[in-house]
Amino acid sequence: MTESRSVWLPYRPADFPGRLPEGLTYHHWDGHGAYPSDPAELRFLVPPPVPEMQQRILGGLLPRVERLEVLQLLSSGHDYLEPYRHLLPGAAQVATARGVHGEATAELAVTLLLAAARGLDHFFRQQWARQWQPRGFTTVSGKRVLVVGQGPVGSAVATRLTPFGCHVVRMARTARDTVDGRVHGVAELPALLPTVDAVVLCAPLTDETRDLLDAARLALLKDGAVLVNVGRGELVDTTALVRAVEQGRLRVALDVTDPEPLPVGHALWRLPGTLVTPHTGAFTDAFVPASLAFLVDQLRRYAAGETLANLVPLMAGAR
Repeated sequence: MTESRSVWLPYRPADFPGRLPEGLTYHHWDGHGAYPSDPAELRFLVPPPVPEMQQRILGGLLPRVERLEVLQLLSSGHDYLEPYRHLLPGAAQVATARGVHGEATAELAVTLLLAAARGLDHFFRQQWARQWQPRGFTTVSGKRVLVVGQGPVGSAVATRLTPFGCHVVRMARTARDTVDGRVHGVAELPALLPTVDAVVLCAPLTDETRDLLDAARLALLKDGAVLVNVGRGELVDTTALVRAVEQGRLRVALDVTDPEPLPVGHALWRLPGTLVTPHTGAFTDAFVPASLAFLVDQLRRYAAGETLANLVPLMAGAR
């Protein structure tokens, strides 16, 4: 008789559309309370998609998952997993939910760009102070917007900006020509920055992209340029960014920050020309249905012995 493999899910089996694949034993665990089964027998783990719970969950649970085969994240990135990598069993695979968040995160990126360009942070402060003082800001129509990263989020941002009359400049790790036009490589970034009116960061965090916009590159942007970051906070040198905003050179809208969460007394909370949202790009009412559908397909692949989607290369543990 074939051994049934234990699966822990942050959703109840009844929440899934249709029937889950047979041959697996499903347990619901939302990160609270006792473990639903013996962690030593766990084969497929989906941690709850709550960033502030990851340290407690991963740090406390991974040392016990001796037979884990798959760690399925519900995030599109995996950089936060690095401190726990050594806790993974040597044969365990890690997969992300890349693509699940693309539409919602792109929607927020465009929202933040429009809000920053039109000075909504300024008018929000006026609203709280009950001040009626009209003031003109800029528009994105006719402006050059550099979208950094051409994965699901960056591609969706580029598509959404075109109807607003933007001239979209796309950049990825390597240059290439596509049916939608030229994609510039990261080596061209210094030459592109002085030519654009706004930058939207959608790239993942890697050794190559950390501090992608450092002080020198931020200085290349035009006075009055808008910077939106929905990728990772570490893509930008925060100290240099604060200085540029304090000087009135840049306007920024951030869904991700470095550090994160943003400390209570941090300058980015109070600086004029700044909008901050607490890493909420993916979390809309579309997230649960999209992640449920994605997990059904991943579990089908796992049960059938097929290759999983979105596997993270070279992420196996050391123990």
